[in-house]
Amino acid sequence: MILGSGMTFLDGSIVSLALPAIGNDLGAGLAGLQWTVNAYTLTLAALILVGGSLGDRWGRRRVYLVGVVWFVLASALCALAPNIGVLVAARALQGVGGALLTPGSLAIISASFHPDDRGRAIGAWSGLAGVTMAIGPLVGGYLVDAAGWRSIFWLNVPLAALVIWLTVRHVPESRGADDSLDLVGASLTAGGLALLTYGLVDRSWAYGLVGLLVLAGFVWHQAVAAHPLVPLGLFADRVFTAANLCTFAIYGALAGSGFLLVLQLQYVAGFTPLQAGLATIPVTILMLLFSARAGALATRIGPRLPMTIGPIVAACGLLLYLRIGADASFVGEVLPGALVFGVGLAMLVAPLTTAVLAAAPDAQTGIASGVNNAVARTGSLLAVAAIPPVAGISGANFADPSVFGPGFRTGIEICVGMLVLSGLLAFALIRGRSVAPVTTEE
Repeated sequence: MILGSGMTFLDGSIVSLALPAIGNDLGAGLAGLQWTVNAYTLTLAALILVGGSLGDRWGRRRVYLVGVVWFVLASALCALAPNIGVLVAARALQGVGGALLTPGSLAIISASFHPDDRGRAIGAWSGLAGVTMAIGPLVGGYLVDAAGWRSIFWLNVPLAALVIWLTVRHVPESRGADDSLDLVGASLTAGGLALLTYGLVDRSWAYGLVGLLVLAGFVWHQAVAAHPLVPLGLFADRVFTAANLCTFAIYGALAGSGFLLVLQLQYVAGFTPLQAGLATIPVTILMLLFSARAGALATRIGPRLPMTIGPIVAACGLLLYLRIGADASFVGEVLPGALVFGVGLAMLVAPLTTAVLAAAPDAQTGIASGVNNAVARTGSLLAVAAIPPVAGISGANFADPSVFGPGFRTGIEICVGMLVLSGLLAFALIRGRSVAPVTTEE
């Protein structure tokens, strides 16, 4: 499960690192690079709820395997893309596969472990999946330097083959509630997010407003539908609601800062793709060492404290990144921020995930995981779409250090504010010392 879901995280971080090479090879501007990231995140965010529901209904292992196969076929299409339009379309197809496999991976783990062991298991999943995401720039940097950007998509072929073999051989099947699919809800959320994202990237406020209205229609539909895509009753639990609000802010900050950082390192600091990838190693090591322990700690003392302190620490790490400028060195300007940022992430990711799943009934862990993943991807999607233009990064000369550098600083400051807001929300809204899951009869 870690390897499969980690494949989707790995792909996201690798693609971000390869954006300058993709732009140069395919002649793409800033909007093309944003859509290379956002097309994937859009379909993932819009359909991950469907993926969770399908897993609960038809079998989580079965839907997980379909998602892996879909993902690797779309990856091959990305590798063969002749222009930016085909690449963006293939990235959207990748997101569909990711939406099918990602919620199943966590729901399978949650359904397979005893409640006393679930926090540590989720912590291991969060930490090692986070490691795959963090190690992506290192692997991607080497591949982009050595074999070109297309090789980062071919990497998914052997990984997917291993995931399929392990899943067929070892993973048990599990199911949740067998409800009808809300195709109207899925259409509304996909359309609303697409319109809103297009409005932000293109700075067309009319499209953005229509997108918001469609999303409002989605919420209304969930309230009246017989079998809603998102059971609004889940949000009656204060911890579930608060954790998802924190998720939106945290993952928006992570995606926005990550998008800006890899470009700052290459456009302004003069790093090669491999050197930019090496800059993430401290974060990788810290996530590997401490995420499982943070998950176990959240099981004992509750998620409030780590979810309050973790985002604040991560925000301090981003502030240290502001020192990265022309001719920045790894040790002097990059390493301090990476160390502090990694500590913050290690503290918060596993407790956040544990809190979300612990607040949901066992029969709805798939949809709860889907909701939380959709919230995370939506935050990422909107951050990558909105932060660059708000920060003043635009125009044909966006890669010029005199344009990108000041925009990087403003964008990182926005991300710092989002992390601080998340910590304050966790402190104010999350109560209780236990995250023992609530179970109900199916």
